Parts: sequence; structure tokens; C-alpha cells
Amino acid sequence: MLDLKERLGKDMLIFDGAMGTQLQEAGLKVGGIPEELNIDDPDLIVSIHEKYLKAGADFITTNTFGCNRLKMAHSKYDMKDMLRAACDNADRARRNLGRENDSYIALDIGPIGTMLKPIGTLSFDEAVDIIAEQIETVKDKVDVVLLETQTDLYEVKAGILAAREHSDLPIFVTMTFEASGRSMTGTDAETFVNVAENLGVSALGVNCSLGPDELAPIIEDILCNSHIPVLIQPNAGIPKFVNGETVYELTADDFVKSVMGFAEKGVSICGGCCGTSPEFIRKLKENLPADVKPSEASKREYMPKVSSATKTVRFDGSVIVCGERLNPTGKKKLQAALRESNFDMLVSEALNQEEAGANVLDLNVGLPGIDEAETMKIVVPMIQEVTGLPLQLDSSSAEALETACRYYNGRPLINSVNGKSAVLDAILPVVKKYGGMVIGLTLEEGVPLTAPERVEHAKKIIARAESYGIRKEDVIIDCLTLTASAQQKEVAETLKAVSEVRKMGNHTVLGVSNVSFGLPNRPLINRTFLTMAMNAGLDMPIMNPLDNGMMSCIDAFNLLMYKDVAGEKYIERHAGDVTTTAPAGNAGQAAGAQASNAGGANAGAGDTNDLGYMIRKGMKDVVKAKTKEELASKDAMDVINNTIIPALNAVGQDYEKGRIFLPQLIAAAETTKLAFEVVQESFTGSGEKRGPVLIATVEGDVHDIGKNIVKVVCESYGYQMIDLGKDVKVSAVVEAAHKYNPKAIGLSALMTTTVVNMKKTIEALHADGITCPVFVGGAVLTQEIADEIGADRYSSDAMDAVHTLQDLGI
Repeated sequence: MLDLKERLGKDMLIFDGAMGTQLQEAGLKVGGIPEELNIDDPDLIVSIHEKYLKAGADFITTNTFGCNRLKMAHSKYDMKDMLRAACDNADRARRNLGRENDSYIALDIGPIGTMLKPIGTLSFDEAVDIIAEQIETVKDKVDVVLLETQTDLYEVKAGILAAREHSDLPIFVTMTFEASGRSMTGTDAETFVNVAENLGVSALGVNCSLGPDELAPIIEDILCNSHIPVLIQPNAGIPKFVNGETVYELTADDFVKSVMGFAEKGVSICGGCCGTSPEFIRKLKENLPADVKPSEASKREYMPKVSSATKTVRFDGSVIVCGERLNPTGKKKLQAALRESNFDMLVSEALNQEEAGANVLDLNVGLPGIDEAETMKIVVPMIQEVTGLPLQLDSSSAEALETACRYYNGRPLINSVNGKSAVLDAILPVVKKYGGMVIGLTLEEGVPLTAPERVEHAKKIIARAESYGIRKEDVIIDCLTLTASAQQKEVAETLKAVSEVRKMGNHTVLGVSNVSFGLPNRPLINRTFLTMAMNAGLDMPIMNPLDNGMMSCIDAFNLLMYKDVAGEKYIERHAGDVTTTAPAGNAGQAAGAQASNAGGANAGAGDTNDLGYMIRKGMKDVVKAKTKEELASKDAMDVINNTIIPALNAVGQDYEKGRIFLPQLIAAAETTKLAFEVVQESFTGSGEKRGPVLIATVEGDVHDIGKNIVKVVCESYGYQMIDLGKDVKVSAVVEAAHKYNPKAIGLSALMTTTVVNMKKTIEALHADGITCPVFVGGAVLTQEIADEIGADRYSSDAMDAVHTLQDLGI
């Protein structure tokens, strides 16, 4: 067989098109389980694969999109039997055509169907296990693992780890993106690429989502950030519902014309998704160049970046502030909280640092007597639930770092390694496996006193990292801040070392405040040293972002060094500063006074003990106690109308404006529900829920992620939501409408094939005299389709569903 790894990025490769379209044309009923056809009608599946191979496809995708143990729980066949049959059918097709040596079988793994915690109920370990089971079953029968139509970056990571830990197969991964340029859970293209590429996939890109023209900005973002082959499988345009059927607007010629433009920009693997057919693939094969254009991904300049699930921070020459306040060293209150497993203080400190302007947060939970690995497993997701900032995972324990990296959603910065061989051999494999960046401390047994010695240590660490397959640029060097009170002469050596490391092409980090231990007026020394270090080339100071003086120094430095173009950020943050003048001879106090009155750098930091703030930030663990405290001095309706609802509305506005994303929206909604539970205990009759509202995923559709999100968010606004579940028969919706007498009914569909059942449900409700408004939503729905099927309203997402109910006066 032609070596796939040799062809990637060199030959233009063609994927197949939609399987569902072909099955529907062959008579698959709405709601039928496509995977069962692998056993019930293998000839049909083989014939579809053959059509795509004859059209020129290099890859055929197994008919296993939903073939996991959760989705197939009610199938008449065992999930593993269907997987094996699907792979055998694909192999049979290519052998029938004599293409077993020049085509590849891709194991199709779609979304699990249940959201991972904290948004949903599925643990990360369960997700890895579910996907691993699929791969283990058929890894000897396929050539590629394809994780496709992914909406959640955390599930992407689970899938990649499952594939890497259970096979040596190449991994392709594609996400779906909304018109906003982000996935359903808020991941943008740059972040997706940064995480997936560094986790070791062989190709990545986008599928489904939209048509090729609508996907153009997203595809270009992927191309601009990827250094590996890019795969695209767009839909045949935006779906429309015509005469009871879902149709796609693009012809094969239109589709190819759009895709050609992407191929010219560097896309090297092309195929089709919903609405495409063998004709689309045939025309792709006829028109696309045989070789990848010179702008291939591997030649693009590399920039090191760290990411959370929704935010990427670039090491691009700008000063990056790493908040130090999640490290218990020297912090007695934080130490006590960690020992008592009281993690609320960590959450508050994380939020305070984010609002003060930190870009990255250092997280360290190391204390004697604490199970550091287990604590990291708990705390990392907890911090990530409330803040979108990337984390610097900080520990001297390889076990704790591995645990933290595994459960981290994004691309972490790992702190740290030093020049000791034992440390390098323990930590660098963790860095490589989880695709992280790493901080290298320029020491072995002790801190070298001179700059040249520290530079030599840096070179050794970088060389060892490269031997593990870690890019040189992904090693951030800590040249070590010494204490001026004890080693005054060596302070200048630190700055010289920083300058030399930057000349080597590596970025630098320093713990700034170490310089002032044991000296009076420490803020003055810290600010001065910070400014000197930035001028020497310091990229990332680890510091207290709540120190206005330090943050102001960074703002001024960025202005003076032309990193803040036109001074926009400086003016925004400092236009309202008030300075004071101290008496002559007291310059230190004057500097301190100016810093304390400069509100810009820390403007807007919230009161973490405020109920509204707790709701906005999703502080679930403390909101009940705070609500009870509020009710001790306020009327229940006062708390609802003047605190809870305004806070929740602010969250909704932030979500709609793209300031926060689905994880933060869900966290706030769940926090609000907890506050409402406390408030309702004090009601004497004025606290009845609004509604009821009936919701269901329509018959034939087993996807209920979107519906579940709508339920949680609407409940947070006080609506009584009656959830009928997924794959709900038309008659069951009608019966429930009579039983519960809802004020509104919400219907969800993810698949184009089940929109017809949504229409049937609406018609049945009307025919049976149900007059309450029906609102609809789901990935394939549009306002046009909603109008066509007779819905009263269309809701694009969970917040829009709330607005819909409010507009209806419910």
C-alpha cells in the first residue's frame, strides 16, 4: 500500500462525500439506525463505498458515525459487531475495485452524543474509554482514525488521547464551527489548531457546519495557524426545506469552484459532507491539482502559544502577565484552604487575577501532606469552569503534572524542568504527550552566578527537549531572579542572561518579586526590575496582577516600545488615573501613592463576595450560602429582581456579544438555579415558576445536547421545563401537551433527515387542538426552515430560546 504518511502534505488527497444522502436515496427511513445496515444490508454499504472509489476518492469513511456504546445502546446488534462489519464492508469495496493498495479506510468516529463535564454529565475518563473501545475493536482493519463533526475541544482531546494510547494509526480530526467562527462550546479555529496539532494529529480541519463559501474565514484561519495538512469537508451549501424534504443549494460545479480556491491556498485533503454525492467527489478529482501547492503547511512560521478551550495567548513579543496568586508559597490562607479542600479561595483568586488583566494563571497546589495529583484533577477543571485564561501547571511532581495535563482543556504551559537529567527524563515525556509548552530553569544543583553559565544550562535543556520531539520554541527559559539584598551583583547577570536567551530565539520568564526580598519599599524595586527585565527581553513576568504599579509599568512599556499601537490600551486603562505628589525627599511614598490611585490597570475587578458576581462567574460552591445571607436582610423578590435577574441578564448579554462562551453560560445558569432554590424556600406563594414549557428532540433524532442546554438555561430564568427526552414519537408529544397544558412547546432536531418529523409533530399538535406556540431549534434549523414547517418561532441558541419565551409573555 502507498505510504500515507509519505503522501500527506505532498499529494492532493480526496475524501468521500456524505453517507447519509446515499442511504436515504436507497430507502433508509427517517429515524433508522444507519449502522445496522452494515449487517442488514452490507451490499448497499459496499456499493456506496464503490461509487466514491470509482469517483476518485482516496479515503472511504466507514459507516460508523454514531457507533459507540452510548448511542447504540438500543440497537438490535452489538456495537462491536457493527463496527467490524462496517470495516469489512469498506475493505470489500476497495478489493472489488482493485484499490486495496492505493486507497485508505478511515474509521469514522462522530461525537459521543453526551456533553463532557462540567457542561454535561460525562467524565473525561469515560469519554476516553468510549472512544478507545471503538478503536480497539477495529484498529487492525482501518488505516486512519477520523474524529469528525466535533463540537467540544475537550472531547477532541479525549479522542486524540484514546487513539494515541490504543493504536499507532494516523489521526485526522475535524471540528464544526458556527457562523461566529467558534464551535458550539466556544473554541475558535486558532485554539483548535494549537491544541490538536500539538497533541500529535496527522491532519486537521473542518467538516459539516456550513457551505464552503460560508466556511471561508474559518478555513483561512486554520490555514494561517496550522503546520500540518489541512482537511476540509464542507456541506453542499446551507440546507433548505422544500416540499417536505431537506435540500442543499450548491451544485457539484459550484461546490468544486469554491473548494478550488482553498486548494490554491494550501488545503491538501478535500471531501464533502452533508448533501454531497459521488458526483461532487468525481468533479473534485477531475479539477483539483495532483500535488499540493507550494504554500504547504509545514513551511509556515511557527509561533509558540498556550490555550484554554476558548482563548489562545501568543508568545509574539508582547508582554504576557502570568498571575502568581494560585501558588500557596508564602500564602498562609491559601495553604489552609488547600489543606481543608476548600477550593473556593482558588476560584476567587483566579477571577480576581483575570479581571486585573492577567493573561495566564500559574496553578500550584503543592503542600506537604496533600495528594497533589488528586488535587490537580479536581482543581484544574474547577478553575477552567470559571475562567477562560490558559493555565501554567506548576509542580515539582511528574505525577501531579501528568494528571494536571491530562484533565486540562487546552494546551498547557508546564512549570517546570531544570538541567538535571532525572528531571528532564521525567517531565519532558509528559510535555510531549500532552502537547504542552515547558519552562526550563537554568540550574542543576544550584543557581549559576553568571549569565554565560545560565545560558549553557538553557542550551542543554533545549537540546534535550528537541531530542524528545519538542520544538525549541516551545521551551520558555527562566533565567532566575536572585535577591538583591543577598546577591546584588548577580541581579545584572539575570538581565544579561535574559538578553542572550532572547538572541537564541527562545522566550523568557522570570518570577519578578523575588528580587526585593528583605528590602524596604519592595514595590519600588519590583517595578524598576520589571522595567529593566522587559527592556532586556522578558516575555512573561510571573507576578501579582493586582499590583497596579506593576501592571501600569507594563502598560507604559508597551506604549513606549510601540507594542501598544496608538496607545489605545494605555489610554483606555489610565485615562482616569489620579496622581498625588508626596513631599520632597519621599519619592518612594510618592510612587506608592501614584500606584494606589491608578485604577486603570485593575479597573472593574469584581467583588467576589457579591451575589451578582457569584452568579455571573458561576461560583456554584458558595452561592447558596451567600443567597441565604442576602435573604437575612432582604425580601426574596428584592433579591430576585435586583440581584439575580440583572446578573443573569448580564451573563446573557456577554454571551450574545461573544465575551463569554457556552461553558461560562452553563456555569452561570446552574449557579442561578442553586440561588433560586434557596430563594424559593422563603417564598409564601409569590415564587411560582414560569411556564410550564414542554421540550423534546423529535422522533428519529437521538441527539439532545442542544435541547439539554436550552433546558438548563431556561430553568435558570425560572421556567418550569418538562423534558420528554430524545427520539420522542409524534404521538408522545401530543399526549404530553394535553397532560401538562404547556404555555409553549420547544422541538429540537440535529439531523436534516428528522426535520420532516418536526413538521409532522407541529401538524399533529395543530390537528389535535393544541394552540400554544411552538418554537424550534437545532444545528440544521434556520428561520426559513422554521417558517416552512409551520413553527411559530425559531431560536438559534439557548439564550435566544429565553428571549423567545419572554417575547411570548411566558
